[in-house]
Amino acid sequence: MIVCQHETAVVVLSYNGRDLHKLFFPLLVEQSKGLYDVVLVDNASTDDTYNYVKENFPTVHLVKIDINRGFANGYYEGLLQIKSKYYVLLSADFEVTENWFQPMFQLIKRNPTIGALQPKIKYYKDKTKFEYAGAGGGFMDKWGYLFCRGRIFFTLEEDKNQYDNNIEVFWAGGGCMFINADLYHQLGGLDRDLYAHMEEVDLCWRMKNAGYTIAYCGESTVYHIGGSVISYGSPQKIFYNYRNSLVLLLKNLPTSKLLWLLPFRILLDGVSGFRAILKGDIKEVRMIVKAHWSFFLKFGFWYKKRKQSQQLITTPNLNAIYPKSIIVDYFLKKKTLYSELGNEEIGI
Repeated sequence: MIVCQHETAVVVLSYNGRDLHKLFFPLLVEQSKGLYDVVLVDNASTDDTYNYVKENFPTVHLVKIDINRGFANGYYEGLLQIKSKYYVLLSADFEVTENWFQPMFQLIKRNPTIGALQPKIKYYKDKTKFEYAGAGGGFMDKWGYLFCRGRIFFTLEEDKNQYDNNIEVFWAGGGCMFINADLYHQLGGLDRDLYAHMEEVDLCWRMKNAGYTIAYCGESTVYHIGGSVISYGSPQKIFYNYRNSLVLLLKNLPTSKLLWLLPFRILLDGVSGFRAILKGDIKEVRMIVKAHWSFFLKFGFWYKKRKQSQQLITTPNLNAIYPKSIIVDYFLKKKTLYSELGNEEIGI
């Protein structure tokens, strides 16, 4: 068990990430002095990641996992071995900036109802733009579709300081996610059966169902390369997008809403499949069918998880749910920018 000297452990999950650590660890470790511990969780790397970090960054704590069973499982097993008041889950392909840590730390310290929060996440390869996975904070629409300030479906906005404020959101990006550690373990942590997609949304939803707040800190900025775990647009990404969307709804919705929304989402997936056929995108069609097949074959398994999640519900926090359809707004009304939605926000 690693007992951290500071209140926060910045936990970097790595699989064959030597080159990324060579690039990003110098500033991450430099910024840590007097503020946080850095922990590398080596997820059964086949290169010399573990030894490289051990030799070149002696202040970094090391955890080694023998078998790689996916992104979510890596964090699940790794965090069980780290004792700290707060965790920052930081993917290996993130670049931090000077003073990235303090604004988030101060925000969660003065707001004990915050279960998790994220910084502003921008695109490493074009630092003028927001990045796909988290951007300026995550929301969910009335039909359970996810989007971000700064990124709606295929549109990435330029950062013009329009999202520098601190607000309540529905979910925080898992690539750089500040978490209350006790709450994380109390709620069962990341669901490793989701493997590597939407596991952070599921955790945030469970936190909200337990009455906690999820936040976005616009005073802090990090940069993300993106696509290093599962590449964007890959068959694997499409599969987990469709399957895990259904799992999230099943696990976390109240029964009264689940009974109509889950069938409706399945119908909308069919519409997406038909659209893919018209485009000649057989890859997407196959992955949609595979995702639904996987979901229904293991329905009993996922339903047991629902029972576990529902037992943890106390006073659900329903803030940061967009009351309209993001699909209608984006594809039919051509509202490609978050500012065009007129979404009400709650400052923190």
